[in-house]
Amino acid sequence: IGRSGEPIIYKEDYTYEIGKAITVKNGKELTFIACGVMVSFSLFAAQLLEREGISTRVIDMHTIKPIDAEVITKAARETGRIVVAEDHNMLGGLASSVADVIADRNLDCLFKRVGIPNTYISVGDAEGLYAKYGMNVDGLMAAAKSIL
Repeated sequence: IGRSGEPIIYKEDYTYEIGKAITVKNGKELTFIACGVMVSFSLFAAQLLEREGISTRVIDMHTIKPIDAEVITKAARETGRIVVAEDHNMLGGLASSVADVIADRNLDCLFKRVGIPNTYISVGDAEGLYAKYGMNVDGLMAAAKSIL
């Protein structure tokens, strides 16, 4: 959905490591695992949740394959709640990969996915589409609160 102009999170000289997620913000009660533009939306939502006293971790899962199973496992064990946010169909993408890790490792964790449902999406401006599918900051906060 993104059309460019999204906030910049890292400096241009940042070095990424394939298969290793980046913990952008630490937190103890909830974890957002996101990729792409959804990382910035997750950071904004986390800041608002912090104002409400909810300690929120944000993980940038810039590599979906191979997935960083260790960081997912750590987040599930330490926060017990994971919201996956992706600018993509929720089936077969980041949310499915995170769900696979949770299931395969039998992790005791509440889980919610935010993204495009498995359907043809509408056409429109990015802001309107993010709102329609609950993928904006308000939608992320609602998803987080639904598992708190």
